[in-house]
Amino acid sequence: MKNSFYKSALLSACVILSGTQQVSAKDTSAVIAVVNDTEITEEVFGLYGKKRVGVRPGEAFPEEKRKELLNELINRELIFQDAKKNELDKNEFVLMEIEEQIRNVLTRVRINKLLEDTPPSEAMLKTVYQTQIVDPASQEYKARHILLKDIDTAKAVIIELNKGANFEKLAEEKSTGPSASVGGDLGWFSPNQMVKAFSEATAKLKKGAYTRRPIETRFGWHVIKLENSRKVEPPPYKSVEAQVLKVAQNKIINKYLDKLKANAKIELK
Repeated sequence: MKNSFYKSALLSACVILSGTQQVSAKDTSAVIAVVNDTEITEEVFGLYGKKRVGVRPGEAFPEEKRKELLNELINRELIFQDAKKNELDKNEFVLMEIEEQIRNVLTRVRINKLLEDTPPSEAMLKTVYQTQIVDPASQEYKARHILLKDIDTAKAVIIELNKGANFEKLAEEKSTGPSASVGGDLGWFSPNQMVKAFSEATAKLKKGAYTRRPIETRFGWHVIKLENSRKVEPPPYKSVEAQVLKVAQNKIINKYLDKLKANAKIELK
């Protein structure tokens, strides 16, 4: 064949189209179609099928989709060839986009290799489960809050409460949050459902008590009253296994990035 595009350097384009899937430049799989002397191989079809259907041809692959997907590949190749004929491959925007996609693909492949070479240990997974799932979910709180725009207004509300004002009524009158209409009632929540400063302040309160100083979050200034708390059973490990794995993998990635940054020269301009 004059051109073996799918068996040469531009196989990287298939990598881009297929996420983290990789294909060797020495593709020796069967040729299933030829478009103006360009071969489309079974391997390329497999990558495209993975991207479009979610599985590669074989087990669980809907064979009724095969003809449809092959037709899509042929159409894509025809458009690709016509774009090259019109020299769009030399367009500045196209070249920049290709460079960007190459960076994206290499980044994904490097992260995949990192996680393959250094997967989370069982001990790490157990630690993540305990600290990220079990501990935050072992306690739930029922609270009310009054959300104010500035600290001085929040302090003034606390002074009113200290004088015996009704918390629920003050929330209805002064809170800027959506819970104002229900007296600041937030219902039951676990610590990880609220921003850290709010959860930590709530956890320190005794039943019936309110914060004696305003608590700042990105939403504004809060005065919080704890109405009740209760112990809850954390979700079993199996039910959150995927979530735990993701958190552990992110920890590995962040450690890898910290090492790269420590050995890099980075200038912000």
